[in-house]
Amino acid sequence: MKGILLAGGSGTRLYPMTLAASKQLLPVYDKPMIYYPLTTLMLAGIRDIMIISTPADLPQFKRLLGDGSQFGVRFEYREQPTPDGIAQAFLIAGEWLKGSPCALVLGDNLIFADHLSALLQKAGKIEKGATVFAYQVRDPERYGVVSFDETGKALTVEEKPPEPKSNWAITGLYFYDDRVYDFARKVKPSARGELEITDLNRFYLEEGTLQVDRLGRGCAWLDAGLPESLMQAGQFVHTIQARQGMLVGSPGEVAFRMGYITADQLRTHAAKMGKTELGRLLKELADHGDQG
Repeated sequence: MKGILLAGGSGTRLYPMTLAASKQLLPVYDKPMIYYPLTTLMLAGIRDIMIISTPADLPQFKRLLGDGSQFGVRFEYREQPTPDGIAQAFLIAGEWLKGSPCALVLGDNLIFADHLSALLQKAGKIEKGATVFAYQVRDPERYGVVSFDETGKALTVEEKPPEPKSNWAITGLYFYDDRVYDFARKVKPSARGELEITDLNRFYLEEGTLQVDRLGRGCAWLDAGLPESLMQAGQFVHTIQARQGMLVGSPGEVAFRMGYITADQLRTHAAKMGKTELGRLLKELADHGDQG
């Protein structure tokens, strides 16, 4: 399975911060925002990753992430000239996908759970259909919304409905089978001129192959696309790291624990962090030698 990290858009909801920098390069506590969705893909066992962003911002992502070798993965980069919808990512990546199943994650999404890796790897083994994740929110009208029947099966999916049928929002993480490119080609622009990911999900829903996993109390999903949610995400990461001594959203740590890089490679990565707390924690992890 391959992975796509969509880090495009103009970030207008975060103006004036994003007038000079990509939203996905803004800090969420001690790391750039893009690190968090990147680690989500890595935890799913995905090592071939395409990063899609604007022509202006793509060079900055290349400077930050390189070719991926420092994390034991491989990065490809593609431009999204205009923000024409999330489903457009599959059209941009079509040749690269070459009929491979794929996971897509949005660049401003942070998902945290103790059992996250197992949950993601299960979704990554999909043979036919799609798997998305739902999370209860107070403002479902801001998101794609899924409703369920009495058995818990997905009934409807709607994009930013003015009157939501439930308070279950679909998170910015999606797993699709090897037909996703063909389905994406069938998506028509919505009233707002975008290729909606919800319309893509509806193809799978209508054929009965859309699996919706509900994230419960043991999970946290944060969409850092607004000033308030960006601050909340930073506070969340700080709290977990300060109180539990565990890293959140560190590609170096995930690469080491997944066996993608060695302890020596992790030490090299930690040294690049200088005298930061992140660098210290990564060095301690490398010296401890525990990949479990």
